[in-house]
Amino acid sequence: MQDPTAEPIDNINVEGHEVLLTPQELKRQQPLSPTLAKQVDDCRAAVNAVLTGADPRLLVVVGPCSIHDAHAAREYAKRLQRLAGEVEDNLLLVMRAYFEKPRTTVGWKGLVNDPHLDDSFDVAGGLQLARQLLLDITALGLPIATEALDPIAPQYLQDLISWSAIGARTAESQTHREMASGLSCAVGFKNGTDGDLGVAINALGSVASAHRFLGISQAGEVAVIHTRGNPMAHIVLRGGSNGANYSADHITASEAELAKLQSPHPASRSIMVDCSHANSSKDHNRQALVAKDVAGQIEAGNTSIVGLMLESHLIAGAQSLNSSAKVELTYGQSVTDACIGWEETTELLRELNQRLAQPLRRRSSTLA
Repeated sequence: MQDPTAEPIDNINVEGHEVLLTPQELKRQQPLSPTLAKQVDDCRAAVNAVLTGADPRLLVVVGPCSIHDAHAAREYAKRLQRLAGEVEDNLLLVMRAYFEKPRTTVGWKGLVNDPHLDDSFDVAGGLQLARQLLLDITALGLPIATEALDPIAPQYLQDLISWSAIGARTAESQTHREMASGLSCAVGFKNGTDGDLGVAINALGSVASAHRFLGISQAGEVAVIHTRGNPMAHIVLRGGSNGANYSADHITASEAELAKLQSPHPASRSIMVDCSHANSSKDHNRQALVAKDVAGQIEAGNTSIVGLMLESHLIAGAQSLNSSAKVELTYGQSVTDACIGWEETTELLRELNQRLAQPLRRRSSTLA
């Protein structure tokens, strides 16, 4: 027995802890109605149909780099919902609702971790704010995308998500691959920050397999989670330190590597292109150029590219987040990566809808 007067040898660098409400309790407070549950199920089915080739439309994950203002996010969602109906013949729009931000060193970690943008880290309040926003967006009829970063967070929010991303910094992580194998929606793995595609491709085999790992149950109990594997995993090309990787030559090389997997899952052969990050040289003004280049490849007959990602907000650009001056933040402008503005978003998606009408019809006839 340890001497109670002895110096502790565990939790030496831990100052304390706060008991968080359980996933079960959060869902009791903010329930997903049967009607909205059916909506999420239908959205997931639509996303999966694109990824497996059953639906020839282009999947477009579009929205703020990260959400820091729920009011602006709701306004964006309402606008996107109207645009989604306008372009639905050729584009399936999914709204980005990213609440967790991976940091290279330090910085704001997202709405769930710090909803008040003041380093108070009210995680319980962040989860409640995020869940309510997801419920409101779902009620509009929009599918929702997010990044699965914290391995515990999906138990609180995943029932409202139709597509998830595993980022470049975590694609090689065993913890995130195991978590993704149990997600209830499709999941896109980004290539590594150095541009290495092998990281994402290796993840596909892992995620499709069953896993057992430590996690929490809906009741908040520490548990061994058993998964059956996720057949809807695919890759997302986002460029890397060596430059962009969305060109026709890069796509051809990616197709060849994916073919080597010999996976029985059609989604594993699908390719999504992230128009931001290294593919745009971190210049939001270049996102449209990337999207139009990809559209040209589809016009030329490419059938493996099934999706695009765009970082978009009400106001173009980005602003610095200063917790002491947060009341002065520009409404509807990103506090993380710079985004294209709403007007450019509308023009670009309308152009893609028009340009891809004929190519996607040809793709449809090939699928039939």
